Amino acid sequence: MKIVVASFLISSAAAFSLNMKADSGAAASRRDVLGKTLAAGAAVMAAGPGVAGAYSVPDLPYPFEALEPYIDAPTMKIHHDKHHATYVANINKATEGKDEVPILDLMADALEAGPAYRNSGGGHYNHAFFWDEMAPPDQAKATKPSAQLAGMIDKSFGSMEAMKEKFEALAAPGATFGSGWVWVVVNQAGDKLDIINTANQDNPLMKGIKDEVSFPILGLDVWEHAYYLKYQNRRPEYVSNWWNVVNWKKVSENCAYVVKNHAGVPVRG
Repeated sequence: MKIVVASFLISSAAAFSLNMKADSGAAASRRDVLGKTLAAGAAVMAAGPGVAGAYSVPDLPYPFEALEPYIDAPTMKIHHDKHHATYVANINKATEGKDEVPILDLMADALEAGPAYRNSGGGHYNHAFFWDEMAPPDQAKATKPSAQLAGMIDKSFGSMEAMKEKFEALAAPGATFGSGWVWVVVNQAGDKLDIINTANQDNPLMKGIKDEVSFPILGLDVWEHAYYLKYQNRRPEYVSNWWNVVNWKKVSENCAYVVKNHAGVPVRG
């Protein structure tokens, strides 16, 4: 539709230009008509729905090597440029010709919508979420949970250390077998945290994955592609080292957004 409107505007502008030698009164009239045409065309273009196919892999907010020594640069490059890019390509293919909506909006009904939405749409959302919650170790070390988040951690788990212990236990291979994610989530009421796991590219926003939808504020990818080059079969080491690159400022912002809006965190891309 936007292409048609643009063609119409170009034709109108050309016609106006060809008649510029007419008398001043007629020219003024034509300027009037063209002005209204341009305004109407702009309004149509602004009001028209977007066309799907625009999901993209967001740039990392840091260089590939920035999370060293805890996550190596080759892993980050392959993970971001290959794995994430594949999810984006596949969800774009699945939504081709359909109205574009934020990837967050596809999550709730992803199971019902089908495997492409669940696996590739979920993979895009999860990874876009993942990149932004991390920071280089020196920067991450300087971040702290907000008063709101710290209070919810203490209320829900007893302490930060207790939360980490529960998280690491659930992220262990025996608890999250094969590929999946481990999440810190806020409940529907917005007053309590929990730690849950999901298989493959599922996430807590998807209806039908758990007893109720919950809202992630922190998530860890435990697929082998996220750590195998450096850690091989030592997933627990990867998990415990990962805390060194968690950006608690961003996690606190996620928490504040979820508690206020009772909705998932929007992501880039």
